[in-house]
Amino acid sequence: MTRLKAVFWDVDGTLADTEMDGHRPAFNAAFEQFDLGWHWDPELYQQLLAIPGGGQRMVHYAKQCQQSLDQTLLEALKQAKKSHYLSRIRSGGVALRPGVTRLLDELQNAGVTQWIVTSSGRASVEALLEGVFATTGSPFAGFVSSDDVAHHKPAPDPYLCALQRSGVAAASAIAVEDSAAGLIAASEASLACLVTPSGWDQQLSSQWHRAAAVVNHLGEPGNELTQLAGPPCSSDRITLEYLESLLECDS
Repeated sequence: MTRLKAVFWDVDGTLADTEMDGHRPAFNAAFEQFDLGWHWDPELYQQLLAIPGGGQRMVHYAKQCQQSLDQTLLEALKQAKKSHYLSRIRSGGVALRPGVTRLLDELQNAGVTQWIVTSSGRASVEALLEGVFATTGSPFAGFVSSDDVAHHKPAPDPYLCALQRSGVAAASAIAVEDSAAGLIAASEASLACLVTPSGWDQQLSSQWHRAAAVVNHLGEPGNELTQLAGPPCSSDRITLEYLESLLECDS
């Protein structure tokens, strides 16, 4: 069996549900701060996620509400939202998805290198690491953020950068993603990709053919995974052994 040498983790929606539990409350806090009278509940926010970028999302919503949103106010909202988001993340307001902590530990104990590869900015990644791994220490050898590449996912650039920095060949690494953009990026970088859908990406199912496997989450005791696509997982959770079997299937 091919030995797995590296796992590249996406952040938003993969490690944690940062969209619903982090970004959405941060937007709402910014709206309240500026007395806009807006509130994005989970159903509305899921619809708005079809629009890329928080700034464009706010502009679109303002038009829907027939309200003006000039550039000065937009920039102030973006900065306020960023501040609220980073504060929420640092305070531990966002929890890791099921099975993530368990698999992170298993891979670390086995000596598998782990990297974060995300389209989020450096400050967001550092805040997550500070909030979630403050007491245990980070299991990640490094990360590639939107500040490190010219082209973001679905371009393969973030993963190509991670491969170059880690010194690991694509055939010995696997990506863990939750979105169509991330899956395409990993596929274009010749990486096998395990997908754990976050539930808000409406385009993901059309790209499942690119995935090595798709499961609802990584699984943990008392909360076993559901297999959606790919080679059957004999366990109730994703393990190092299963990830290595995906490398065999992908070769």
